[in-house]
Amino acid sequence: MSGYEFALFYVGWMLAGGSPGPATLSIAGTSMNHGRKAGLIFAFGILVGSACLGLAAASGMSAIMLANAWVFEIIRYCGAAYLFYLATKAFRSAMRLGSKAMVKGHSGTAPQIFSRGLLIHLTNPKAILTWGSIYSIVLPAGAGTAEVFQMFAMLFAGSILIFLGYAILFSNPKIVRGYQRMRRGFDMLFAVFFGAASLKLLTMRLT
Repeated sequence: MSGYEFALFYVGWMLAGGSPGPATLSIAGTSMNHGRKAGLIFAFGILVGSACLGLAAASGMSAIMLANAWVFEIIRYCGAAYLFYLATKAFRSAMRLGSKAMVKGHSGTAPQIFSRGLLIHLTNPKAILTWGSIYSIVLPAGAGTAEVFQMFAMLFAGSILIFLGYAILFSNPKIVRGYQRMRRGFDMLFAVFFGAASLKLLTMRLT
């Protein structure tokens, strides 16, 4: 892969990571409703989950897991159930009247917030499949261990910028006020994305 091709790939990686999804929407909701600290803690949980998947794939462990369909199926159903719960929560919020009935994100103690972020990523088969295939797409056949982990570092650096950036951006008072003005629309958007992600997990199959 040439430098130009890698640059295009990396831009695509960043755009995909920053697009609306369970991780980014949850970070946004947590930051808007519980502050920057809670949003950053939640984002760190997601990043640790991403690092676990990326390092597992770099070590060849993801291939072992994906070869055992029952492991993937358990993760798939757990992830779908959790996303459906989030979709239901967001939909009920959208149906309430009043500006205080916002998507609350994730609250609690720091360990609780962190563990919920970790859970979202570790139960996301899309993330598993992405990390499981990314090295074979980007790196040449026969790439050494150093090249694999160097690629992991570059990809993970992009994830850090995206997820922590979301936490900082959506804790901005101007963003929060804008959300409050369009609260019901945002809550419905959350519900649609979480519901679609849950349905996709239930219908996807390994190939």
